[in-house]
Amino acid sequence: MSTPQSDCLQPTAFIDSDCSEIVAFARGSVGEATTEIERAIALYYAVRDGVRYSPYGIQLQPLRFKASWVLEHKVGFCVQKSVLLAAAARALGIAARLGFADVRNHLSSPRLLEAMRTDTFVFHSYTQLCLEGRWVKATPAFNLELCRRFNVEPLAFDGKSDSLFQPFDREGRRHMEYVRDHGQFADLPFERMVGAFRRAYPHLFEGGQLSWPGGNFEREVG
Repeated sequence: MSTPQSDCLQPTAFIDSDCSEIVAFARGSVGEATTEIERAIALYYAVRDGVRYSPYGIQLQPLRFKASWVLEHKVGFCVQKSVLLAAAARALGIAARLGFADVRNHLSSPRLLEAMRTDTFVFHSYTQLCLEGRWVKATPAFNLELCRRFNVEPLAFDGKSDSLFQPFDREGRRHMEYVRDHGQFADLPFERMVGAFRRAYPHLFEGGQLSWPGGNFEREVG
């Protein structure tokens, strides 16, 4: 589901780019960068490495998916980090939207795979930024330290080509495989995401609400 560029410049319920803290974060992150691409690159790295990635402790409360909440707590999984990057970009006048895909993760931790009962992660998210008239994908999920522990090259972003998860790690083992694309959206399709989680991981909803495990992901893969 593609969206017109004009819809990707405005604040939304989740991408609250008009929040003063988001604006300050965006401006502070770009420093002396002058071009649109330079600012986008700076924002990407600020979110990638400034917000710790964690697939644990997920709670399906709308508040926790607002960009301002993610910025305040500086922890989140791919969806939350993509929302923050989109908000920071819009705060600087860069059109941004959210993309979603199901991915098969071959290098997760045994504990997480046991909890999920599958190696398919549904509704994985990335950010798309409109730079110099082109939509470019950026995936700010895995921070630098986590990539070191996984033995994969951290995802770089040059503002000109798509930054997507690597299919192999440094030793040639499978790392990530994209299996289904869900399209792009001007705001987080929260209910659609929750529905996808319920269908993919019904055992985690046996009590009615999501019962997602807690833990320290970096220690598990270290």
